[in-house]
Amino acid sequence: MSSEKFSATLSIGDLNDYIAPSQGCVVSFKANSNSNPKASTSSCSSRLDKSYAGNSAKLGSAIKPLETEPVKISLNDCLACSGCITSSKTVMLEKKSLDEFLSNINKGKAVIVSVSPQSRASLGVAFGLSPLQVFKKLTTLFKALGVKAVFDTSCSRDLTLIESCYEFITRYRQCHSTTDKKSKLGLPLISSACPAWINYAEKNLGSYILPNISSVKSPQQIIGAIIKNHVCQMLYQRPEDIYHVTVMPCYDKKLEAVRDAFVFQLDAQGEKIVEVDSVLTTVELLDLIKSKSVDFASLEESPLDNLLTNLDEGNLLYGVRGSSGGYAETIFRYASKNLFGKEIVGPLNFKTIRNPNFQEVTLEVEGETVLKFALCYGLQNLKQVVKKIDSGECEYQFLEIMTCPSAGCLNGGGQIKRKPGESVRSLELKYMENVIEADPFENPIIKGLYTEWLDQPGSEKATKHMHTEYHPRVESRTSQLQNW
Repeated sequence: MSSEKFSATLSIGDLNDYIAPSQGCVVSFKANSNSNPKASTSSCSSRLDKSYAGNSAKLGSAIKPLETEPVKISLNDCLACSGCITSSKTVMLEKKSLDEFLSNINKGKAVIVSVSPQSRASLGVAFGLSPLQVFKKLTTLFKALGVKAVFDTSCSRDLTLIESCYEFITRYRQCHSTTDKKSKLGLPLISSACPAWINYAEKNLGSYILPNISSVKSPQQIIGAIIKNHVCQMLYQRPEDIYHVTVMPCYDKKLEAVRDAFVFQLDAQGEKIVEVDSVLTTVELLDLIKSKSVDFASLEESPLDNLLTNLDEGNLLYGVRGSSGGYAETIFRYASKNLFGKEIVGPLNFKTIRNPNFQEVTLEVEGETVLKFALCYGLQNLKQVVKKIDSGECEYQFLEIMTCPSAGCLNGGGQIKRKPGESVRSLELKYMENVIEADPFENPIIKGLYTEWLDQPGSEKATKHMHTEYHPRVESRTSQLQNW
């Protein structure tokens, strides 16, 4: 897998928020005899060593080229910056590739594909189609290849939002039931759907920021948990016989899928099962369409699989607004109603603060600001807000943090490159084209999941399957890099 295929959102040496392939690793790694031999590793040769060797030849024989061995670095060290680690074909990431997906179709497993709404919007702009048309044509394409079912991560996102709403209310009430400052550390609650942000927080911010990050899994991992723990029974399949693929706008989602926390065993003797077996970015899906010589715009439209798809009785898609999942907006509305009895009708009034990538929305009751949420997109804004949290000066109760600037996930590094002069606004308009805005709490599919399986939001079962934990990685090799 080439380095150009990875997001540069976490190569933060210059903090310019420019989504493009980043520079190679800035400092060469020396072979470490103390490396854990049991770790899953990938060999990589430093680009810096090669460039240094070339330059030294120009300076004469007085300077000898560096002689270094290929370095073994755990995938956990990777920030998906397109540096030396991701430039090699690591074993774990190969399993998340297009070739691996195609090969598994012929291995006798039941292949299930879950498609993100951001990817549908990107393909819609590229082919001049609505998200619904794209989804139906993708269903035709995938099933012609041998895929058993095609689902919608808008559905799992609704479950993510419901769990996040309950988590926020719980933390808010706990924080406001005591005057002890140490008990108020649960706020601001920070969204956890962006794997690049999670990687950055675990590797660079230590334990002081992690307690504030939402424990709710991302929509990608939640739909994986649903399929491997519950829906498999409806399909008369064993979890180990299902190969689950997601289509995402972000290459960092591949790294999220291989996290140890998203692997489980049904019993002590059973094999390890991953929630997501493979992740395809939108541009990789476009490569698939081209490789099969498919006239996608003219492709027949197939009926959608409604088992895990937000499809209403009129055969229209429904979901929430918000290019990165609508976390801030959904939780703000829910908190306003359930904490202060204020039901908000119509669009929220997000105000731009320091730049278009940082916006806030507030709720006032009797002249007092009682809720203050923010959208924080891009690393420059992230850096500033983290400083405020660390100093105890953060005035927000909730932060929707995404490392990609502009439209966040909709503008992810795995999306199809926009045409010259085409703004991200075209993606934002396409995102909700012919999509009905709907309350996640009224989603009949999610209601059924709670009734049949999860009991209720925040329950023991919901916590087991829908939540996770994050931990600082103080031993990370990336800490040795001078320019991170």
